[in-house]
Amino acid sequence: MSLGIGSPSAVIFGALLIQGITPGPQLVTEHPELFWGVVNSMYIGNILLLIMSIPLVGLFVRILRIRPTILAAITVLITLIGAYTVNNSVFDIGLVVFFGVLGYLMKKLGFDPGPLVLAFVLGSLLESSLRRSLLLFEGNPGGFLTRPISGTLFALFLAVALMSAARAIWRNRRTDPRHSKEPV
Repeated sequence: MSLGIGSPSAVIFGALLIQGITPGPQLVTEHPELFWGVVNSMYIGNILLLIMSIPLVGLFVRILRIRPTILAAITVLITLIGAYTVNNSVFDIGLVVFFGVLGYLMKKLGFDPGPLVLAFVLGSLLESSLRRSLLLFEGNPGGFLTRPISGTLFALFLAVALMSAARAIWRNRRTDPRHSKEPV
């Protein structure tokens, strides 16, 4: 997430890449219908949200009183039905269950799911770019270090990684009672 991209942005980024649209500053000039369609859908969505939410506030309050376990079960059921109806395949339900369990374990272990989504989205793009670069360098990965931009980026990455590792070691030494300077 070093690019300032959060999980929702990573999903939108991935959806655009899957459709063959490269997000970036040229998106407005290359695909104005998509850009203005998104902007207009936000306007329409906010107006509809305002129109619908005012009369339905009482219903929303009653929904909030339902136990979270019941709401979670309903959400899982709707998700599984949606996954099945796309291809009428039980395999799709298995995929949803597998990735649901994976997401649950990631959340319990303190992992952010955003980088995983970004890795799925950008993995193929990174792989093809790496292959192209290695072809230019005739298979020598040291070529990345000899070019000024990639060498500088690699040096910055290495410096940040070493600084964070040193900071973690220093923090652990400060909290470790074996390294305190107080007399016993």
